[in-house]
Amino acid sequence: MHNGKQRVVITGVGAITPIGIGAEESWQNALKGVSGFGPFTLLSPEGHTLQGLCEIKNFEPEQYMARKEVRRRDRAQQIAVAAAKEAIEHAGLEITDANREQIGIFIGTGIGGATTLEQQAYISRDKGPMRSSPLGVTMIMPNGAGGMISLDHGILGPSATIATACAASNDAIGFALRMLQWGQVDIAVTGGMESIMVSTTIGGFEVARATSQRDANTPSPFDADRDGLVVGEGAGMMVLETLAGAKARGATILAELVGYGATSDAYHITAPPPDGSGAARAISKAMQDARLNADDVSYISAHGTGTPLNDSAETAAIKSALGESAYSIPISSTKSMTGHIMGGTGAIETVFCTQAMRDRVVPPTINYYTPDPECDLDYVPNQPREVDVDVCINNAFGFGGHNAVIILRRFRE
Repeated sequence: MHNGKQRVVITGVGAITPIGIGAEESWQNALKGVSGFGPFTLLSPEGHTLQGLCEIKNFEPEQYMARKEVRRRDRAQQIAVAAAKEAIEHAGLEITDANREQIGIFIGTGIGGATTLEQQAYISRDKGPMRSSPLGVTMIMPNGAGGMISLDHGILGPSATIATACAASNDAIGFALRMLQWGQVDIAVTGGMESIMVSTTIGGFEVARATSQRDANTPSPFDADRDGLVVGEGAGMMVLETLAGAKARGATILAELVGYGATSDAYHITAPPPDGSGAARAISKAMQDARLNADDVSYISAHGTGTPLNDSAETAAIKSALGESAYSIPISSTKSMTGHIMGGTGAIETVFCTQAMRDRVVPPTINYYTPDPECDLDYVPNQPREVDVDVCINNAFGFGGHNAVIILRRFRE
């Protein structure tokens, strides 16, 4: 038992990202330092200051759902359904009348169906409200993806959607962990998704001066010349199970989920406190939950957005929570390759953590060339590194002052 509760393990993963269709292609490209950055194709670049985005390439939703359903689902929902299908298949999970009531679905997202929301707003304005789509509401609503995953697989257990901005999928995974520990479900499909490739949201980030203005090699987390985030899109999903349940069905265990901590900053709606105090408390809470010490940590998957404020505050948080050990722990931000996937980001990075454990290698932070005196830790610059990853911390922090940290450990009896 862990903390007197059920032990919880990861048995399947799925991902659709700007650097790969599927969890494995995404991971192999992360190890190669492939950048997902490229020109606008999903919206017009006219009027925008950003030089590019991290869009998903070569995604064919018909491979994951009926063509009729593709038309009824927003892009964010399509990629969530696809990643969930991959995770369920990867777990070898057969959903039957015997187990479908004991499977829960817990999804994180910042906004939901942003593409449909903008399209429908223009239709209502230009053609009148009665020309709106009757499917508009279900394509916009943040909980739509969870409902569609339930429909596609006949899952009858509890379903919940958490919207804590860029901390959302870590919070969803943490919520799933608790539901399993408390015996509310035996299996959970959990993770997060985001696709906000529309002018309203991209423009909002630009005018808030959160985005990078450079035309190449962006984003560049922790680098002294970093100048902002690059918006990405994607989804990461996983199957969590109680250890007893996973063993009973002979599942392959990828990792154990051992800790979750969440806090609020109560400081500013978009900016973190410079000392990273809220994030530090979340890391500490997750460590306490996992009953681990700083010298147990092998790797930190950083939030690492590439904004000047975030990266220095996160560095301060890591040092505050882990003390001198912080200087000897490899840290990387895969957002340097995927861009910032908002509500989907923590889940995709959790998938990468399981793969880092499996392959005993950690991905690089690409575009890192100029050290910053305020960011003075080991960010694994530009090349992957062989590390025997035993314990992994995954950080996610969001607008609104949300901080969510989860901890994975290599499974052992």
